[in-house]
Amino acid sequence: MEYARQVAQEEGVSMNQFFVTAIAEKVSALKTEAFFRERAARASEYPGDALADWLAASPHVPPMPGDELPPGYSD
Repeated sequence: MEYARQVAQEEGVSMNQFFVTAIAEKVSALKTEAFFRERAARASEYPGDALADWLAASPHVPPMPGDELPPGYSD
C-alpha cells in the first residue's frame, strides 16, 4: 500500500485515480489476451498452412529505409 501511495504521488495523481487506472490497464490486458486467443483459435480452422502460403506470395524486396534489422542482430 505504501508503494502504491508513493507511485501515485510520483505520478501526481490521487490514490483513487491510481487504482482506477491500474484496474483499467489490467482489464485492457485481459481483453487483449482474449482477443488474441480467439484469433489464434480461428486461425487453426483454416486448411493447410495459410500463413506460409501468404508469406510465400509476399514480394521479396529489401526493407524500406528505417525498417532494417539493427547491426549485429541474429535470430
